[in-house]
Amino acid sequence: MGFRAGRGIADITGETAECGLLGYGKADQQSAGLHTRQRARAFAFEEGGARLLLVVCELPLMSDAVVREVLRRLPEGYGAANVMLTATHTHCGPGGYFHHRLYNSNTGGFRAATFGAITDGITEAALAAIADLEPARLRLAQGELKNASVNRSRRAFDRNPAADRAHFPDAVDPATTLLTVERGGRLHAAVNWFATHNTSMTNRNRLVSADNKGYAALHWERTVAGVDHLAATAPELVAAFAQTNAGDMSPNLGLAPGLGPTGDQFENTRVIGLRQYEAAAALIGAGQPAVGERPSEGEQASEGDRASEGRRPSEGEQGSKGDRAPGGSPDPGDEWVSGAREISGGLDFRATHLHLSAVEVRPEFTGDQRPHRTSPPVGGAAAFAGARVDGPGFKGFRPGANPLWDAVSRRLVYPFAPALRDAQYPKALALPAGPVNRVVPVIPESAPVQLLRIGPLFLIGIPAEVTIVAGLRLRRTVAAIVGAALSDVLVAGYSNGYLHYVTTPEEYDAQEYEGGSTLFGRWELPALCQTVAGLATAMRDGTPVDPGSPEPAVPVRARRPRTAADAPHPGRRFGDVLDFSLIGRRATVAFVAAHPSNDLRRGGSYLFVERLCGDGSWARTADDGDWSTVFRWARSGGATSVATVTWNIPEGAEPGTYRISYHGDSPPKGPFTGVSEPFEVR
Repeated sequence: MGFRAGRGIADITGETAECGLLGYGKADQQSAGLHTRQRARAFAFEEGGARLLLVVCELPLMSDAVVREVLRRLPEGYGAANVMLTATHTHCGPGGYFHHRLYNSNTGGFRAATFGAITDGITEAALAAIADLEPARLRLAQGELKNASVNRSRRAFDRNPAADRAHFPDAVDPATTLLTVERGGRLHAAVNWFATHNTSMTNRNRLVSADNKGYAALHWERTVAGVDHLAATAPELVAAFAQTNAGDMSPNLGLAPGLGPTGDQFENTRVIGLRQYEAAAALIGAGQPAVGERPSEGEQASEGDRASEGRRPSEGEQGSKGDRAPGGSPDPGDEWVSGAREISGGLDFRATHLHLSAVEVRPEFTGDQRPHRTSPPVGGAAAFAGARVDGPGFKGFRPGANPLWDAVSRRLVYPFAPALRDAQYPKALALPAGPVNRVVPVIPESAPVQLLRIGPLFLIGIPAEVTIVAGLRLRRTVAAIVGAALSDVLVAGYSNGYLHYVTTPEEYDAQEYEGGSTLFGRWELPALCQTVAGLATAMRDGTPVDPGSPEPAVPVRARRPRTAADAPHPGRRFGDVLDFSLIGRRATVAFVAAHPSNDLRRGGSYLFVERLCGDGSWARTADDGDWSTVFRWARSGGATSVATVTWNIPEGAEPGTYRISYHGDSPPKGPFTGVSEPFEVR
């Protein structure tokens, strides 16, 4: 019996105005518009009566509240064991969708609108994938990508044993893995795994963005395959770019926020995303049309077009339909995957919930041949310093030594708490999340740990950010038990929840940012290795596992609703054009606006770029999900606001007459549309 596979995609973009962006934790990083929409891409698999569902979500983090709600809505046969919800870890997505306080700290509390957009979209994508199940051929390919990541925590990495460091001679994990789904001789779906942080956009950015992994997916689907994300029909191709053990991998090759490969955060997003796409597409092999054949139209921006906050290069990849590469799929019968191997061997899954605050770790997993125990979660002083390569944290904290916090911990805490010392030393204790949890739910303590098998491919689902050597140890643990090639075993980080970082004990001792954020102490990784060993053994032997006890549901604390009313400017109506300019290949229109959260336009768009057709009708050529457009929103005093739409006209845009429209909603009056005057593109 062969595989059946299906795919689905849906919009999960939350509040694009006045909502804290999750990832960097900055109070002043509030959404002020839209760079690229966030999407959930779902992949359903069946074989021999077994089912799996993988959903790759362009979210900063995966919330246990989101997981719980989505699982509740899925049909019978899909549950915590065989469904993996994983995040790409953009740091510029709207927050407020957790039920634990720490992650809503810059959003004013729980945001029902964003939570709803995320859960509705993930469910929609998942159900579409399940409904799309058809006989399919699955193929797996592996390669390397060496110019899209850098180790941002080299001092910690270098503490690992020589044998581990030798596995990563450049201190990065260059492995890129591609799983493809072919139906009827055509490429229908692709999932790529590559380890790099989704932090090309900096903590100065205020536009909602799916960042570099989002760009990679957008490029493959929109530019190469010609997918219209607003069409009612199923897309020709769904392509996801997922995370693996990216805990210490940064895309900022210059080792500073927004630096590398260029000095512009938008261009870096594009370049790092394009490199991930090209590496993935190259794995498909000869015979596949339009794979990495050229930069997309107009992508090379001039230096003068780049700027800092609120602007981006004047590139745009949305060309006319005729300019796009053919749908990313060859004619039936083409051997388009000559660089990949067809896979078989069925599906399997195991999962458990691990209470990480109290794990007895056996000697064979600790490295020093002695038993140890994890402790309740504590944030270290180094955690508050932030990952300085990607985004500095809070003043007064730094990676490594923090003299004041070190002194308090070593003189006043550790001498009187030997069990805590064994688990957490040498961490400078700063946030006792465990004790605080007893009063206010700050962070979860139960870790959903999962092992999925798709033929020869094994995915270790970990709800945390795993460094490359920590990932190596998890992978080796599973590979040795199930008899798999190490390259066929991947850590799927950021999956099914979020519990911060996982470092090796050696890296932990350095107390860099990642070690300070390894909340459950020095033995957290050994505890996880012990757990995945149990899952792998059960999978090998065909035996069940104890599912454990999931985290109890945390009641939602409602956020105080926004009270400011919308009003048009004096003497104006909603949608009126306030200003228009066409400078070079950039068209900008300012409209009298209403608050974007009145209607998130999930599955739709705040804007359209349209071209006049010969019959007098207008044809849409771009929307707010395209790289070539930017939607910005700002208050202009009192209840009035302005929406500014920018279209960076692609070099490949078909000459003709164009217009730009803005779509909003102002209760109780309802939806409205503003339209610019026509303008010429030559």
